Amino acid sequence: MPHHDPLPAPPDRQPAAAPPPAQIRRILRLFRPYRGRLAAVALLVGASSLVAVASPFLLREVIDTALPERRTGLLALLVLGMIAAAVTSSIFGVLQTLISTTVGQQVMHDLRTAVYGKLQRMPLAFFTRTRTGEVQSRIANDIGGMQATVTSTATSLVSNLTAVVATLVAMLALDWRLTLVSLALLPFFVWLARRVGRERKRITTQRQKQMAVMAAMVTESLSVSGVLLGRTMGRSEALTRDFATESERLVGLEVRANMAGRWRMATIGMIMAAIPALLYWSAGVMYQVGGAPPSIGTLVAFVSLQQGLLRPAVSLLSTGVDMQASLALFQRIFEYLDLPVDITERPGAVELAEPRGEVRFERVSFSYDPAAEPTLADIDLTVAAGGSLAIVGPTGAGKSTLGYLVPRLYDVTQGRVTLDGVDVRDLGFDSLTRAVGVVSQETYLFHASVAENLRFAKPDADQAELEAAARAAQIHDHIAALPDGYDTVVGERGYRFSGGEKQRLAIARTILRDPPVLVLDEATSALDTRTELAVQRAIDALSAGRTTITIAHRLSTIRDADQIVVLDGGRIAERGTHAELVALGGRYADLVRRDARVEPAEPEPDRQAVEVLRP
Repeated sequence: MPHHDPLPAPPDRQPAAAPPPAQIRRILRLFRPYRGRLAAVALLVGASSLVAVASPFLLREVIDTALPERRTGLLALLVLGMIAAAVTSSIFGVLQTLISTTVGQQVMHDLRTAVYGKLQRMPLAFFTRTRTGEVQSRIANDIGGMQATVTSTATSLVSNLTAVVATLVAMLALDWRLTLVSLALLPFFVWLARRVGRERKRITTQRQKQMAVMAAMVTESLSVSGVLLGRTMGRSEALTRDFATESERLVGLEVRANMAGRWRMATIGMIMAAIPALLYWSAGVMYQVGGAPPSIGTLVAFVSLQQGLLRPAVSLLSTGVDMQASLALFQRIFEYLDLPVDITERPGAVELAEPRGEVRFERVSFSYDPAAEPTLADIDLTVAAGGSLAIVGPTGAGKSTLGYLVPRLYDVTQGRVTLDGVDVRDLGFDSLTRAVGVVSQETYLFHASVAENLRFAKPDADQAELEAAARAAQIHDHIAALPDGYDTVVGERGYRFSGGEKQRLAIARTILRDPPVLVLDEATSALDTRTELAVQRAIDALSAGRTTITIAHRLSTIRDADQIVVLDGGRIAERGTHAELVALGGRYADLVRRDARVEPAEPEPDRQAVEVLRP
């Protein structure tokens, strides 16, 4: 399988990566709506840390006072205090986890929704150059990979930092000399942790890109079309080998990601675990040189605090490392959120209450790439309200592009397209989509029932409306004959239906929306001759009083159009009625002669034979 660049846009369109401080501020802004609950978490963290450091002080009193003086009552109170501190700290920890997890999941929800909403606003050109698996990987793998960071890592950072600070204050209160000994190696630990963090961030970026590549491979090769193509071309084993190669690369990256800095972090843990021996040696030196050594209770309490410091300190260093690695995931998500949206709704957008359907192309030019030759140039056309325009021409002439300028799937580079005299760029999105319906040659059906697919155009449509639209599209009788009727699930991308049936369902869906302007992008190209005639009769009936722009594949379907335009190289080569253009003897006449020599399409295969081939 050919390798594709997993980036969502060409390099010159990629936003510059934010420097770490700016990126961190942006991450913190994600938590801003939940300040109240985060404040509660901070209070619980602080209270838990204070309660936790109280136990060593109680332990010192047990050793230095209660036991030597045989004060049983004091001993009982001190022991109960130590038990109460442990229980209270545990309760605070559970509440802290509950609130922080809830906040983290809400932030995850906000990120997923923001990315999905941004992608819904991206122009069609974005999806033509981006692999579907890459988009899915950003939403699933990248945001999923951040789950640990936003649900627990951030809270763990605050909790461990508070615990370290509280423990250090308590250690200073017990003995400042032993505290200095404990902290002697701290700069070395911080330096080591920063190096590990940079290494993990780099590996995490590589790993997520590799996961995106694999997601794209799965999406493409394990779709119904992909499996069918692989089997009929004898490439199933080759696809499996390609997937195995990419999976092997991911194995190496996963191992490196998990092992990055493990030995360094283990070294930190071992050194910190050996520090108590250093503290006992330091206390012995103080005694030998005649200084004032700490009491036994103080030394035991201090070592207890130092051991309590071990877990949050190592966890704090590890959390810092994990957060550095997570910056790579945030950066990939922010790349999507920062992509420019070329097609936007202007402030004060116009709403057409009752559009008539007059469409004009005024000196229209369009180019997918500003550096390349324009796809369309100097197009001047008028389609009267209720009139019909047919666009014909060779492949690559710009026929579909011209039709897609009306619903603003693309925006013109120069000139303007108007609907009832209003520039479509000045119309509100809702108004434009109500006014213009599109039936493309790429029919898409959701893995849902027939009724649900039809109601995608009009969610509140009742059964009578569904059936009326299906009858108009010449598909009702077939649906009614199915065992589950309109509740029949169409299958992945509609593969339980033939090409002609899917096209008629798509036409019924657009009929249900009842737009005054129709753009038919070779809507009958997938139909056999008999079905094409039936659907064409339905389209002809529906076109009465409706503005229709037809991108034609078969010239037999557009003979009665009010106006036929022949595109060649993105420019209008000829225009007129069918009779006028045939009499002209130019490009259209050549197309008509060529179309007449093409044999009629084979009828659709027998239904029973098709069912045998389908799983």
